[in-house]
Amino acid sequence: MIVNKLNVFSQNVCKNSLIVNSILETHNNFDIILIQKPPWSIIRSIPSSALSEGEVLVGALHYPNWLLFARPSPIQSDYPRVMAYINIRLSHLRFSLHRDIINHRDILLISFFSNNVCYSIMNIYSNAFHSTLKYLKDTEANIDNLIIMTDDVNIRDSLWDPSFPHHSLISNDLFIIADLFNLDLLIPTNPIPTRYLDTQGVSDSVLDLMFLHSDSSELNQHVIHPSW
Repeated sequence: MIVNKLNVFSQNVCKNSLIVNSILETHNNFDIILIQKPPWSIIRSIPSSALSEGEVLVGALHYPNWLLFARPSPIQSDYPRVMAYINIRLSHLRFSLHRDIINHRDILLISFFSNNVCYSIMNIYSNAFHSTLKYLKDTEANIDNLIIMTDDVNIRDSLWDPSFPHHSLISNDLFIIADLFNLDLLIPTNPIPTRYLDTQGVSDSVLDLMFLHSDSSELNQHVIHPSW
């Protein structure tokens, strides 16, 4: 079953196009790459009847070996903060972006078919106000077979960060959402921080999480790549 063989990579790239370039060029062994806070850059100017110099066309990085999935938006303040790259070798699985179910700049929902069964993958960015988690908690979304949910939660919590001594109440919303979709939090085989800061007096932290379907045999088998 191909679902059990998917190799998934997830990272907040902090709008750094060099990091995205490096990931796409060197991580061809992965099937799915889920990005939070992707870079958006000017591609070219396009003819415009209103502007003599033309309108600026802004887009994301494209690579021939990867299929890009991102919610389109012409407004800079609404550019998506999540996207996905699907390895082109999986194009036969008919991946689709589902704005009809969830249309939100910080939530990416894509589906694919394997053995005539529809599966879903969700990529989330949650800001410091946790508005995305509140939106998901209050939204009744009909999502079939959600098997993977990755999330930059921006929450420090002792439940997933051994170096942090406290529990955050907002984490309860995250687990309510996970329960709705029958997902379990993964514990990495190498529990190390996922965010490193140079600020003096501010400790490294775990802010990036992954959830899998509760009956998945791959639970608690993922690895955090220290070099990334």
